[in-house]
Amino acid sequence: MSYEHTNVPAGDKITLQSGTLQVPDRPIIPFIEGDGTGPDIWKAAVRVFDAAIEKAYQGRRKISWMEVYAGEKAFNMGLGWLPEETVSAFSEFLVGIKGPLTTPIGGGIRSLNVALRQLLDLYVCLRPVRYVNGVPSPVKRPQDVDMAIFRENTEDIYAGIEWSAGSEEACKVIDFLKQEMGIDKLRFSEECGIGIKPVSREGSSRLVRAAIRYALKQGRRSLTLVHKGNIMKYTEGAFKTWGYEVATREFRDSCVTARESWVLDNYEQDPGLDHADIARRIDPGYDLMTAEQQEEIRAEVAQALTLLPTHGDGQWRDKLLIKDAIADIALQQVLTRASEFDVIATMNLNGDYLSDALAAQVGGIGIAPGANINYDTGHAIFEATHGTAPKYANLDKVNPGSVILSGVLMLEHLGWQEAADRIVDGLEKTIGQKQVTYDFERLMEGATLLKCSEFAGAIIANMAD
Repeated sequence: MSYEHTNVPAGDKITLQSGTLQVPDRPIIPFIEGDGTGPDIWKAAVRVFDAAIEKAYQGRRKISWMEVYAGEKAFNMGLGWLPEETVSAFSEFLVGIKGPLTTPIGGGIRSLNVALRQLLDLYVCLRPVRYVNGVPSPVKRPQDVDMAIFRENTEDIYAGIEWSAGSEEACKVIDFLKQEMGIDKLRFSEECGIGIKPVSREGSSRLVRAAIRYALKQGRRSLTLVHKGNIMKYTEGAFKTWGYEVATREFRDSCVTARESWVLDNYEQDPGLDHADIARRIDPGYDLMTAEQQEEIRAEVAQALTLLPTHGDGQWRDKLLIKDAIADIALQQVLTRASEFDVIATMNLNGDYLSDALAAQVGGIGIAPGANINYDTGHAIFEATHGTAPKYANLDKVNPGSVILSGVLMLEHLGWQEAADRIVDGLEKTIGQKQVTYDFERLMEGATLLKCSEFAGAIIANMAD
């Protein structure tokens, strides 16, 4: 494709072959520097990326950076908020990175970030959250936080299917619900905004599939499906059901569900137990159930025991544990029992809450990385997860950690682990030396205050050669 407003640098395209990224030694990677503080943090971050790659590969590898435009910069250039050629560049070159973008005021695009995710079908929002020693935290044991959140990116209420109260469209939907569907639960329907929450089998399955593959590749212990299925049975409850189906159908030899583990554990402790005895142990209310319900539990026990050849004799303990948690309980337990969570797969809104709540435990979204990925097409955009903070624009002040760590995710995605490791090592050493930007310095005793650019320089200096 030809680009009118974008210079394509010398280099080669990343491609996808048989589901695997083919990364040349000089890949062309589009970037958006971002709005507000975006230019400051991008200048700092790109220095860190280039230095890490140089130290790791001694000139054998190098990224050809290709600036594309979105947000205020694009708007001020007369290109609109999200130019078509920017979307085309991310589509053509597969992998890109971006700083924070302004959400346009008024009609049209609801969010540039959401628009990019939907246009490129970036169905996974990957948010790893891990504590870096020395970072100020509001909780007692932040070191227990080491999780990866897989947030479904394209469905749920973020699909943007909603109408304002009193609008013609909302009234039509309300009339349809009342007249055609027999819904009589709508209170104050004359002034009621209406939204639709789509959750599909395919959307849920591909998200959980990606999360399981990640967990197995990374040697993680468990995957928790977080949902509110006790209330929203046909959307969030279906997500949980479909998630378990993917796990047990496609990854049978590699995983065990929590309830299967209870059955196998009880059987191994006492092989003389019959199905009803085991059912009583895994469901304490068994004797209060109807005969039909009891039969369902016994059938579940029988099915789990068919796994004995591959999962018995304690083999299940080494499998990836698949479990689920109600969203409100999960939000509590990531605070009180953080070490019990590893990889989390959840829907869009739950994932939004969880990722920011967890980021707060490890120092805030200023150092929280993010990635938006379609594992099927190879498309991925890595991004700072915080806002634009326009009052700090051009002050060389803010923490560039979020976009730097997002770049670490990008390098890992490319298979350039040696460079990624150098950045993490340099960042951890710098924070350990209490050389930090203002957001951490004001919370750390004896810290040295650094500018955004100085923080990047300290990270580079602390990298291994």
